Amino acid sequence: MTAPDESVVHGSKAQDKAAPKDLPALDRLLRECAPLVAEHGHTLVAAEGRALLDALRTRALAGQLPLAEVATLPAALAARVAARLQPSMRAVVNLTGTVIHTNLGRALLADAALQQVLALMGSPNNLEFDLATGSRGDRDDLIEGLLCELTGAEAATVVNNNAAAVLLGIAALARGKEAIVSRGELVEIGGAFRMPDVMAAAGATLVEVGTTNRTHPRDYEQAITPRTGLVVKVHTSNYQVQGFTASVDEATLAPVAHRAGLPLMTDLGSGALVDLSKWGLPPEPLPQAMLKAGCDVVTFSGDKLLGGPQAGLIVGSREVVGRIRKFPMKRALRLSKLPFAALEATLRLYLRPERLVQDLPTLRLLTRPAEQIAALARQLLPEVAAAVSPRFTVEAVALQSQIGSGSLPVERLPSAGLALTAADGRGRTLEALATALRELPRPVIGRIQDDRLLLDLRCLEESTLLTSQLSVLKEALA
Repeated sequence: MTAPDESVVHGSKAQDKAAPKDLPALDRLLRECAPLVAEHGHTLVAAEGRALLDALRTRALAGQLPLAEVATLPAALAARVAARLQPSMRAVVNLTGTVIHTNLGRALLADAALQQVLALMGSPNNLEFDLATGSRGDRDDLIEGLLCELTGAEAATVVNNNAAAVLLGIAALARGKEAIVSRGELVEIGGAFRMPDVMAAAGATLVEVGTTNRTHPRDYEQAITPRTGLVVKVHTSNYQVQGFTASVDEATLAPVAHRAGLPLMTDLGSGALVDLSKWGLPPEPLPQAMLKAGCDVVTFSGDKLLGGPQAGLIVGSREVVGRIRKFPMKRALRLSKLPFAALEATLRLYLRPERLVQDLPTLRLLTRPAEQIAALARQLLPEVAAAVSPRFTVEAVALQSQIGSGSLPVERLPSAGLALTAADGRGRTLEALATALRELPRPVIGRIQDDRLLLDLRCLEESTLLTSQLSVLKEALA
């Protein structure tokens, strides 16, 4: 019996795989994708086409490229181009329970701020042009009057974030001199940004006074020498020391500093411009109160409790703010036109305090009633359960949200949401669900706690942001 031809035996299997010769040349592929080239241009499509063909050729040489895949090259190239143009910075759905989330962009801009940015960024504007005189202007002039009106300060300036405001203030007022700070206020914020390191970078020598839990006026008085240039107070916004404690408030410390001819600088960190207690939130120290207490300069953030863009706000006396504004480092830290426009629009919202809870997203989310959130959880429960069943069970639960970004760190806000539990009880299964949520067209970010994936709904004002993606989630989990 004659042995069968080996090529016949293996022929069908071999024909299922593509050889390098089955791949088209780049020019041919681009001709087949002429509409794609017309839309995006030759450079990008050719680069992605070349990379695609190189990857497929490697697989073909290894005998791992299905022949059918060659027929889908135009679609594959279109997908690569789309992926290449996908922005790295994307809108997400924040279901973490942290309202001002540092990793998720902090404060949401108000509609007024967004409209101001759109109106000004696509057009020439008077960032540094005086419309009244027709001469060069100062960008601080656009916002100084508004900040002074809101805070009661004599003068104001802004830089690109509050860390920069603190750095600039210390450098301008105490460079080459000593700066006195209570040992209990040597804070560290995100990214290992520490007050002692700020002092060193600003060229000032840090002088610690008091102890971790107790500092008294005499501690400051005894530390003042002819080498002292500045007294600094730091609001410990991202932690709280409790128990046997004592600190010196600004009203008590201001006379101590002024008797020695020294300025008093206070860093409020997350800073608020209105009394939050009127909406049932814990109060935060206000720059208005700090200035009345005798502080010469107060720094605070624009993108935390204030609810605006990233910015560092500096308000205070005309003489001290003038020294800060003239310091050479100021230009390197100044605010650009985009956040400048958003900040001005945000600050103007504070001229109508009765409307703040409607107009300012940060305040609106912080004051959202727990009952309203719980009702949303009950409404969404059946749809979410249908999407993740049978691998996960879902229940509506009471939760505790937090303000975030170092603001009021020990305070919690009654909230509600959905708790998803893996039917197999495995942590890896929950992690897979968290990954699937992050891979949705608009990523959904929750938090895993106590063997459950929690979706806190405090920040979900448009439920369709979640429900419109549930079919995609269901398919991903199938």
